[in-house]
Amino acid sequence: MAEVRPITLVGDPVLHNPCEPVTRFDDELAALVEDMFASMYAAEGVGLAANQIGVSLRVFVYDCPDAEGKQHKGVVVNPELELPSLGERHLDAGDEGCLSVPGQYAPLPRPDHAIVRGFDVTGAPVTVEGTGLLARCLQHETDHLDGHLYIDRLPAKRRKQVLKAYQESIKADKASL
Repeated sequence: MAEVRPITLVGDPVLHNPCEPVTRFDDELAALVEDMFASMYAAEGVGLAANQIGVSLRVFVYDCPDAEGKQHKGVVVNPELELPSLGERHLDAGDEGCLSVPGQYAPLPRPDHAIVRGFDVTGAPVTVEGTGLLARCLQHETDHLDGHLYIDRLPAKRRKQVLKAYQESIKADKASL
């Protein structure tokens, strides 16, 4: 049975270092993926990278809509991200948030189309092509596996504002206990 694991928060070293490639497609990986889906749903997320539950492996799960509203659900192991060339790239300047920086959102332009190639939980090749929120999710989760959070892509001043607001929300939560 799947276990809901705690979400790793900003500042934990596992979030700020590149993850290791998956080399074994076995029952242990399948159990990890089940735990990742359970943890993502419990946290009300649309994507979750393994390092967000403290596991430094290159795997993420997702369950979110594309630009047309069609829901997509899956897992990608050892993802490789492909973005449109600069001349063909259209940016979506929507807000972005992260389960590892709870309660904080900021506008972050990202390409509105992305492709991720990798493997499923059994080791079979998969290609996921996304638009809209799905494109943002594919980029966001791949960033996690490379040791980057969305706030690392923000201008320095905006990043400081987000982190300050996050720290203030933690203090407020502790004060209300």
